[in-house]
Amino acid sequence: MAGKRRDKGRSHSTRPATLVVPKWLQFDPEEIEEIIVDLARKGYGPSMIGIILRDQFGIPLVKPILGKSITEVLEERGLKLVVPEDLFRLLERAVNLRRHLEEHPKDMHAKKGLLDLESRIRRLVKYYKRVGKLPPDWKYDPARARLIVAGGLYQYKEKA
Repeated sequence: MAGKRRDKGRSHSTRPATLVVPKWLQFDPEEIEEIIVDLARKGYGPSMIGIILRDQFGIPLVKPILGKSITEVLEERGLKLVVPEDLFRLLERAVNLRRHLEEHPKDMHAKKGLLDLESRIRRLVKYYKRVGKLPPDWKYDPARARLIVAGGLYQYKEKA
């Protein structure tokens, strides 16, 4: 087997061609919102909620049905993301990599990986500051990242 090529994979789902509500959908918008909130309370992030809705409930896309995204539904219901989900996942990886380096301080490949990961985090933070999803004084700090990851993805706030 000469030279494996890994860039030929085609196995992934495709988005629906049109952004209309399917005729075969059996759920009301209120039911879909309840499912979203229940899944979020179980600890699933918005992207995983979308996958579960697609695979288990047969709901292809939420936005055409509800007129808003999963994140917007959660914020209306008092479930706010601490930081955007992609940044949270990168913070999780950085925390786990630091934990690995505490046990294995001579792992130079992991050190290089941590440097690359932290630079990716900083670039993403700069973007989220620019678009207003993070406050202007937000900075990446490994100790703060550990606290954010330990606290979970969501911040619950009561409706006033």
